Amino acid sequence: MVGYLVRRLFLVIPTLLGIIAINFVIVQFAPGGPVEQMMAELKGRGAGVTSRITGQGAAEAMPGGDGTYRGARGLDPHIVADIKKMFGFDKPAHERFLLMLRDYLRFDFGRSFFRDESVLKLIGQKMPVSVSLGLWSTLLVYFVSIPLGIAKAVRDGSRFDVASSAAVLVGYAVPGFLFAILLVVLFAGGSFVQWFPLRGLTSPDSQNWGLAARITDYLWHMVLPTLALVVSGFASLTMLTKNCFMEEIRKQYVVTARAKGASEQRVLYGHIFRNAMLLIIAGFPAAFIGILFSSALMVEIIFSLDGLGQLGFEAAIRRDYPVMFGTLYIFTLLGLLMQIVGDVMYTIVDPRIDFEARK
Repeated sequence: MVGYLVRRLFLVIPTLLGIIAINFVIVQFAPGGPVEQMMAELKGRGAGVTSRITGQGAAEAMPGGDGTYRGARGLDPHIVADIKKMFGFDKPAHERFLLMLRDYLRFDFGRSFFRDESVLKLIGQKMPVSVSLGLWSTLLVYFVSIPLGIAKAVRDGSRFDVASSAAVLVGYAVPGFLFAILLVVLFAGGSFVQWFPLRGLTSPDSQNWGLAARITDYLWHMVLPTLALVVSGFASLTMLTKNCFMEEIRKQYVVTARAKGASEQRVLYGHIFRNAMLLIIAGFPAAFIGILFSSALMVEIIFSLDGLGQLGFEAAIRRDYPVMFGTLYIFTLLGLLMQIVGDVMYTIVDPRIDFEARK
């Protein structure tokens, strides 16, 4: 197992570099970079001029033959050169990429273009919010999906199975962000009642409260965003649990256990459960990463949660490249490491699995 883990860790490096390189190349062709946005601000048109101007203004915003926007041609060339130097665009793309890799190997992600803060500091500030949301959501998804999947497998074909399958199908079909909007409209003062807070994870004056009150306030703020992620995330895991149990129920060792007089509960939880749960339990790290870095993005924006999702979204809108690539680097690295953790969990759940024996 040690040799397998060492090989997997070495494979993380080229995979990480490849993902960063592909995204770096894509970003080079994206219009309206930080230099153009800064020049637009200096011309008094605002940071989003490249995407908002229409009509005659759009003609002015089209790139000219020199690679700059026509609306910025009135700027002093020395000012334009200083702006490019400030953002590091005075160097060729390949040189900027190599410098970025050198810094990233030391976990130096630079400073945000527009926040004037260290990218690593920004990520550290936002990470607890996203991890908190992702962890609670993943745990609840497992607590809902596993019992429901087992119940569906035991009652396969019954009315309960059909009705729960319909509910699972609805949960699978409705995106998490759409369900989040529905929750806001129904329970956060949208059009009906305001039982839950709409913004943030804590109330404005909660720092002056006692510990029990602060915990209750935090949990109350977490209800709607967590519920939005759970409803959209439990469907696939429920069906996976059911299918795993259905496959194990038909195997010979289950028939043998029943023939020996074992009770149904003993057969279900003493024999089937361990084998059926192998894939599900070992997939927990991947499920956590999936919720943390994909599903939570729009939910964080809708509920104004100041986490990594909202940070990355704002960085993409403003073309804040250090924040964009810094968060991408962290996301990718964590995802690759969590895949290795998932493999380790396979061997913990079932010691018979030997990755070293694979060719």
